[in-house]
Amino acid sequence: MTDAADLRWRRAEFLLLYVGLPVVFALALPSVLLPAGFLGATALALLMLARTPGFSWSELLEGWRGLDVRLIVGVALAVSLALGALVWLLLPGQALALPRFATGLWIAILLLYPWLSALPQEVMFRVLFFRRYGALFPDRRIAVGINGAVFGLAHLAYWNWVAVPLATLGGMLFAEAYLRRGGFPMASVLHSVCGMLVFTSGLGLFFYHGAIGR
Repeated sequence: MTDAADLRWRRAEFLLLYVGLPVVFALALPSVLLPAGFLGATALALLMLARTPGFSWSELLEGWRGLDVRLIVGVALAVSLALGALVWLLLPGQALALPRFATGLWIAILLLYPWLSALPQEVMFRVLFFRRYGALFPDRRIAVGINGAVFGLAHLAYWNWVAVPLATLGGMLFAEAYLRRGGFPMASVLHSVCGMLVFTSGLGLFFYHGAIGR
């Protein structure tokens, strides 16, 4: 396959995986089936990553000892303040709802979210995106913007105006971390921290499929 043909094929793959599937999930998949749909999409992403020339699974194990703790703490503080302000503006009665009223569920989310949500999403939206489709976006700033946009689109199935923009901003942050501040480990840790803060703050209501009225 020529380079031009390969780019056209990669572009078609990209549109199917990062645009087509999220739209189908949002418009046609019942909310009760969303977890299964996301699991299937993750499995497809893993298969495509395994078929990506030059990729090795060992890449996901490298760099965990060199995490930038200052950056993690700084992001955690900034995100906490931003989420606190959003909760105060949008859902003041939901502030810290999980730790206050459902402590067991909150602890379970804190323990499971990094492994069952953040890491799989980082493999799909950062590792696969940049390792297999990075050549489609040679300008780093454009690549980061597109990455944030498709990550936001993946949250369209929650059908609210909070999840998509927050996920878009988060996706851009995680993309920058992946490209410039430590790769997969740093992106995964920041994603985990931000996700746990969202559910702790009270905004997790917007990221839970059971809250969707459709």
